[in-house]
Amino acid sequence: MRSANYAVKVALVVLLALPLLFPDWPQYQGKAMEGRALTYPLAIVLVPLVFAFVFRRRGAAYPHDVDFLLALPFTIDMAGNAADLYDAITWWDDLNHLVNWGILSLGAGLLFARVLQHRWVLFGLTAGFGAATAIIWELAEYVTFIRDNANEFATAYTDTLGDLALGFTGSCVAAAIVARTRGSCTRT
Repeated sequence: MRSANYAVKVALVVLLALPLLFPDWPQYQGKAMEGRALTYPLAIVLVPLVFAFVFRRRGAAYPHDVDFLLALPFTIDMAGNAADLYDAITWWDDLNHLVNWGILSLGAGLLFARVLQHRWVLFGLTAGFGAATAIIWELAEYVTFIRDNANEFATAYTDTLGDLALGFTGSCVAAAIVARTRGSCTRT
């Protein structure tokens, strides 16, 4: 898992550099690439920072699985932009909201499972994490490239509702996987 974790981070850095090096490529137009370049690196430093300040002192093993899963959706997004899949394939954005929120929520759920065991708590926290991050994502999309773009604004409401539904569905699937495989049923 360590090699895959490092590979996904290197790929993300390379993919983030492309729109900075080639800003005139059509697939990057109107996609808030500057915002991605500023925020996506958080996906590759968040787990190492939390681990360094919280878990290392406890003697815990580094969570390469969580780190990988939290960085992978951002890499997939940037790869889709670099390959112009968002414009070339009409359902690519929808697939990304479903799959990427499943992956992101699975990573968060595995992190939660390191400190919590009860199935329903794991399910709720994982699904809630996915829902909250999907809402934050849609708010960021609105601020960065929808509100000032007449073409995007015309379909934004329907697209946003669909994106939220798909993201939450992916999160719930991940939550069910984490709860089923990592949680325990306790009777009170």
